Amino acid sequence: MTNSQPELVVEIPLDQVRPNPYQPRRIFDQAALSDLTASIQQNGVFQPIIVRQPDLALDRYEIIAGERRFRASQAAGKTTIPAVVRQLDDRKMMEIAVVENLQRENLTPLEEAQSYHNLMEKLSLTQQEVAALVGKSRSYIANSLRLLSLPDSVKVMVNRQQLSMGQARTLLGLKNSREIIALATRAVEESLTVRQLEQIVNPNQRTKGDRQRLKSRPKETPFVREITNQLATQLGSGVKLTGADPLTKGAIMLPYHSPQELNRLLTQLGVTFED
Repeated sequence: MTNSQPELVVEIPLDQVRPNPYQPRRIFDQAALSDLTASIQQNGVFQPIIVRQPDLALDRYEIIAGERRFRASQAAGKTTIPAVVRQLDDRKMMEIAVVENLQRENLTPLEEAQSYHNLMEKLSLTQQEVAALVGKSRSYIANSLRLLSLPDSVKVMVNRQQLSMGQARTLLGLKNSREIIALATRAVEESLTVRQLEQIVNPNQRTKGDRQRLKSRPKETPFVREITNQLATQLGSGVKLTGADPLTKGAIMLPYHSPQELNRLLTQLGVTFED
């Protein structure tokens, strides 16, 4: 069959199909899967799955793409599924499985990291080669792979989306597994941000920068708030006092977002221009 010819869609028995052994995704959204099952029960499968036949002498197929449709068809009580059969070797099958899932952005950070690890281990690829294959930077791949060293209980939090990739990577700054688990638990319970975690993990790393920010932050005294409120009421605009101590030295900021708003503020301040 040439490239100009359409691929043949055939109905194959579901009991002759098995999932892709290189499928990086391990967690499937059950609500979305239930919706797809209901749709297939009502309308059937519109888009065929893609499979390969590892042994041409046997009527057995492995899924290249379309595992959600396969699972939903099983749940819907179907006995067959429309499919396109392609002949691919293990290397190409693994590449397609990883790239397809990454393009759909439906992998958890840990599934993504594991898929990179599998590509490196089973295909003898370097981090740079994996980066080129999936269109990421080498540093991105390296940082992703670091997630695999997290304690198992913390990995569960990441898979449940209780911790983001940024939070998980920050936790890796701790060398002790018990400390990582304790801080991860605290992060979930107290809804700590990545920034807050960084300050806990590296309390001295940003001390100078934090001091500078605190130094330039206005003192929120009742009198400062009263001045701000009075000016805002009089000018009909947001007002901000800047400086470490606005009552001693600082500036009054009057933000505006259009020429009309600027003209109104100038009029309020008594600023006029001669023709």
